[in-house]
Amino acid sequence: MLRPVAATADALVERLASAPDTTGLFLDFDGVLAPIVARPDDAAPPPETRAELERLAGRYRLVCIVSGRPGDDVRARVGVDGIVYVGAHGLELDPEAETWRERIRSFRANADWPAAQIEDKGLAVTFHYRDREDEDAAVQELETIAADARAEGFATRFGRKILEVLPPLDTNKGTAVRTLLGEAGLTCALVAGDDATDLDSFRAVEDLGCRLRVAVVSPEAPSLLAELADIVVESPGEFLELLRKL
Repeated sequence: MLRPVAATADALVERLASAPDTTGLFLDFDGVLAPIVARPDDAAPPPETRAELERLAGRYRLVCIVSGRPGDDVRARVGVDGIVYVGAHGLELDPEAETWRERIRSFRANADWPAAQIEDKGLAVTFHYRDREDEDAAVQELETIAADARAEGFATRFGRKILEVLPPLDTNKGTAVRTLLGEAGLTCALVAGDDATDLDSFRAVEDLGCRLRVAVVSPEAPSLLAELADIVVESPGEFLELLRKL
């Protein structure tokens, strides 16, 4: 069941639905369109979500999936034309990020972590620990990897059972959302996310007079995500029900 945390939530949904030519939809992939799975390679949107994305892409001025994965990877998993795919938390829109690709690759190759639990994202690398029995011990090990990464000049951040290592640039999902909104001349936006990196997207639209921020919450999600949201849902399935209203 949808849980509005702002009295105007239903009105905002209706307002966005009535202005598709001036509205952009900015959606995370993992945990929002696709359920979280044990192996990142297994992630995929359900067929009914894919069908809904096809409808929305034909109706709205801009539908964008902003993901931590490479954009091409998400495009292959979603398989819907007419959507803008931006990967690496917005780094793919930053020309300076490309200069860090080889250094990221070298760090990944030398990191002391099981290869099966390392996800190479091209402009970033993710170390997973979802399937580790002793998560506290895993986090301690990853803290060492994070310290090594920072010593080499990288930025680091923890998320949903992951550590990410990425270029130290002032680029994130929020900067990507602002760039795309500006390029398209849009005045309304829906932003949906499930993790700490989506907070940047939430903040990117907070000054818009017409905006809707949707948090897909879980025990792993930061509490601030729900606090900033206009609507809170508890699963990708519930989020799909919201999309059907647009």
